[in-house]
Amino acid sequence: MTIIFYDIASGPPVKSFAPNPCKTRYALNFKGVDYHTDWVELPDVPSVRHRVGAALVRAHRDGSDFPTLPIIKDTVTGKVVGDSFDIAVYLDEAYPNGPSLLPPSTLPLQHAFNISTDLVFQPYIILLTHGISFNPETAERSKADFVWRAGVENWDQLTIRGEARAKTLDAFKVALGGLAEFYKRSDGPFMNGETPIYADFILGGWIAFMSRTLPVNEWEDIQTWQDGFWGRFHQALQKYAELK
Repeated sequence: MTIIFYDIASGPPVKSFAPNPCKTRYALNFKGVDYHTDWVELPDVPSVRHRVGAALVRAHRDGSDFPTLPIIKDTVTGKVVGDSFDIAVYLDEAYPNGPSLLPPSTLPLQHAFNISTDLVFQPYIILLTHGISFNPETAERSKADFVWRAGVENWDQLTIRGEARAKTLDAFKVALGGLAEFYKRSDGPFMNGETPIYADFILGGWIAFMSRTLPVNEWEDIQTWQDGFWGRFHQALQKYAELK
């Protein structure tokens, strides 16, 4: 084992679901480095991040520390990296043999794509939160943390239903259409053709989150949007989704 990968645990059976850890899982499998997943319960993320020694990279709305995953710890170099994009940069630097996540001269553009893609999805998290598969043993603590982060009074406020949900899905379809435009000039399932780059994993992490949290009928519908692009794209990424 070369790398320890800290990912957020779901309810049983365990699966990778959160968008940023999914980005890292795709990247690790693509690079072909030897790694092992250390599954972390959501309420334990702050203590694990402190124990591993990963610098904080995010803050809550009130400016307080926001401990998150993913983290990797390279047992060969001793390096600890605690941000999904920084992990991609590190993997290319530390393991240059084999495929590149960030080909020369693309790093600034891919970093900008990472920021802009996250901004596209953030307004629509309200569609996804209630589908998270929490571990029953820690579910109430996890939900309480989501409620506090969102600044609402209770868990039921973190979703929408009925006509409001239908309108939000319509807006989401338009937003995803803008991202699909990046692929119209590609001759493969990925942005650069048959072989992915990290930008595909950035987008793929969010799509994986959708696939695991949306109601089945909504996820099936989304796979048909933009002439079926999202279904084909998600399926093409499955070779890089292995749990280790």
